[in-house]
Amino acid sequence: MVTLKTFKRGIGNGLSVTRDLAIAIVPVYFLITVLKYTPVLEIISKVFEPIMRLVGLPGEASLALVLGNAINLYPAIGVIVSLSLSPKQVTILALMLLLSHSLFIESAVSKMTGIMVWQLVLLRLSLSFISGFILNVIL
Repeated sequence: MVTLKTFKRGIGNGLSVTRDLAIAIVPVYFLITVLKYTPVLEIISKVFEPIMRLVGLPGEASLALVLGNAINLYPAIGVIVSLSLSPKQVTILALMLLLSHSLFIESAVSKMTGIMVWQLVLLRLSLSFISGFILNVIL
């Protein structure tokens, strides 16, 4: 049964989660938006464009992959929202991030179980790019 106390706790928890997500996403969104109007994003885009083209993504999408792999998915979402990507590109990027996100944190946890971390990271990154390539071909 939902009581007033339960409702208040739910609202409080929801606002807390919204605040935490905003703290991660909003600064990245603004940073990428500002970088769009400077030569920095264009330089990054040109450096990574040959690799990203293989998976059907623009060079700027490499920022989402780097942030998603290094930190977590929320800053990557901030980058994705600030870029003008097609639904196909968002799908490819989402699949790639699904397979290889939060590598540092998850590697630290995996290391505690005795797994060889470098093999796990290599496997996840390889599967990410192979899946991105396949999805680009079939979509």
